[in-house]
Parts: sequence; structure tokens; C-alpha cells
Amino acid sequence: MLMITVNKLTYAVGKKKLLSNISFEVKGGEMLSVIGANGAGKSTLLKLLCKEQLADEGNIQIHGKPIQHYSLKELAKFRAVLSQHHTLAVSFTVREIVLMGRYPHFEQKPGHADFEVVRVVMDLTGVTEFADRAYNTLSGGEQQRVQLARVIAQIYDQPKGILFLDEPTNGLDLLHQQQALQLARSLADSGYTVISILHDINFASRYSNKVLLLKNGNTIAYGTPQEVITCEHIHTAFNIKVKLLAPEDGKCPLVIPSAILNE
Repeated sequence: MLMITVNKLTYAVGKKKLLSNISFEVKGGEMLSVIGANGAGKSTLLKLLCKEQLADEGNIQIHGKPIQHYSLKELAKFRAVLSQHHTLAVSFTVREIVLMGRYPHFEQKPGHADFEVVRVVMDLTGVTEFADRAYNTLSGGEQQRVQLARVIAQIYDQPKGILFLDEPTNGLDLLHQQQALQLARSLADSGYTVISILHDINFASRYSNKVLLLKNGNTIAYGTPQEVITCEHIHTAFNIKVKLLAPEDGKCPLVIPSAILNE
């Protein structure tokens, strides 16, 4: 079932087009990774998908309904967003932060089901040991894991849940980078829709069903990792020559930089 359909999306600030004629589809059970160099339009695309901004041209449909027909309150019940920056002026415990993900689902106070979701997702993200610690006392990587738990809690009991991840591996060490993306992959395998902005091409290749490669707001390629992650496409998007190695499992190409061009 199609969860998100993007058709000829265009967005500009003044005379500068940040996105031009972007189209793609994401089904339930799929993980799409958006990759590209700095300034490619990745964050702008995510803001449009989250309804933080509205497109100048084209349209976005979620669950077959134009995004502008949803209120932010309606979207919050089945769509969660992990952003790059998390600033809190007031100190909360980790459990309280994760419980914030359940706010769209209750009026005055959380119920037993909300606390159970919080318990489960804290286990999934490996933050249970921090449950009673003040969030502001955690390291940057630990805080990122707590925020991941919060957004998963928001959609965990929603069969048609959609998860947007903006650089979910930021601040994480190698182990927790892998664990975060494995968790995103397992959520997609369970039927959720996941769209993730990633800088690491190999992570996109390994964990995604589909990849969207952008440059200067334009689509360079869209399709499976095998279709998108080619030497030619990477050269075009990043101005760097690479080699592709076949992994032992044969599932996705491994990108190895070979030379930086002075062009």
C-alpha cells in the first residue's frame, strides 16, 4: 500500500530553487534513504514532508490524502520526526522525554498502554538503564538514542505509522549507528514507513529498499540501492570518483572513495 506519494515537488526561496520537480513513492514496509552532498535539498525535502513548509508546485499525498488537508495534530498521531537538534531548557528524566512521544494519544494523562509503549521502546533503543536519569546529564550520543525512543513511541502502536529520520546516526558511535539503523530497518520490515536522510552512502545502501539521490535540488537517481549507487551517479552527485565492492552477502554495493577531483 502506498503511504507517501510525492509528485513533481518544487520549492524556492526568492529566485533560488531548493527543490525542482521531485517525484517518488514509498510503500508501507519500505525504508527510503535520501542522500546527497551538502546543499542538495535533503533537509528542505524533509520539511515539506513534515508540513513544516508548503511546496510552491507539485503535491504530497499521505495515505492517499493531500498533506495540506491534514492538521498538524492529525499528522502527529501517526507520523513522527527525529530532527537533528534537541535543545531542552528544563531538565526532564529520560522516561519523561520518551513519554512525550505519547502526547498526541491522550488528553490529560497517559494510560497503561502509553506506559507500556514507553517501556518497550526504551528496551528497543537501549536506554532503559537511563530511565531515571536527567536528560541533560547524558552524552550527545545517549541523548540521540533517547530522542529516537521518543519518536518511535509516538507511532509504535500505529499500524500505518510513518517515521522521518534526519541524520539519525549523528553523534552515535559505530555500534549505536548500526543499532539505530537496524532498528529503523526492523520497523520497516514490520510494516512502518521510514524515510531517512543520511550522509553515509554505505548505510543507505545496506539498510534501504529505495534510495533518492539529490544534487542542487534535482533528482540524480531514484530506485533500489543497486540502481542508484553506481560510480557514475556518485561522481555526478559528489564530484568524487569511487569504486564499488561486492559485499559477501551480495545484497548491496560497498562504496570506496578512490580520488577527489579538482574540478
